[in-house]
Amino acid sequence: MIDDAMTDPDMTVFVVDDDAGIRSSLVRALSLRGYRVAAFASAVEFLDEFELGMGGCLVLDYGMPGMNGLELQRHLNNMGAQLPIVFITGHGGVPESVQAIKAGAVDFLEKPFRQADLIARIETAFQITRELRQTQARSEQQQARFGRLTSRESEIVERIVENPREASSKEIASALGISPRTVDHHRARIMEKLGVKSLAELIALASR
Repeated sequence: MIDDAMTDPDMTVFVVDDDAGIRSSLVRALSLRGYRVAAFASAVEFLDEFELGMGGCLVLDYGMPGMNGLELQRHLNNMGAQLPIVFITGHGGVPESVQAIKAGAVDFLEKPFRQADLIARIETAFQITRELRQTQARSEQQQARFGRLTSRESEIVERIVENPREASSKEIASALGISPRTVDHHRARIMEKLGVKSLAELIALASR
C-alpha cells in the first residue's frame, strides 16, 4: 500500500510489520506528517517490490514469522542496498538490538514507542540517505572526469599519485620512454580535463 503524501519525491518510509493494526497506525500517522509511505505485511512482500536505488528508510519489525527483521537486514546488506533501517519490536532484547546496530541499523525501538521518537529516527535515516546520495553523486562525477582521460594520461596520473616525489616531467618521461615535452603536453591536458590547477589538487582528487 503506497500513500502519495510525501516530503521528498524520492524518499519513502517503507513499513514492514506483520501486525495489520500497527501497519495501519503507522501509515496513518506518517502520512499525516507528510511522508510518502509504503507498507508491507512481510519481508517477502517488501522484497518483491524493492529495487536497489530506492531512497528513504525502512521501519522494520524485528519478530516477524518467516524471514524476520534481522534476516531481512542481512539480505539487504548482501544486496548492497543502502537503505537505513529503524527496527521496532515488542519483544526484542539487548543482544538483538546490539546485533542490529552493529549491522548498520539507525536504532532499535521497543513497542510501545512515542511517535516523536520514531519521527526523529526517520529524519536521521533520511539524512543518512541524503548524505549517501551526495557521496555517490560526487563519486560518479569524479569517475566521469577521469573517464575522459586517455590511457597514456591515466598512466601519468597513476605515476604522479603513486610517487609524487618523482613526478617531474623528466622523471616520468624517463620511466615511460617518451620526451619531457610530451609529458608536459599530457599534464596540461590532464589538468584541463580534470579541472585542477595544481599537482596537489590532482593528487587530492585522484586519492578520493
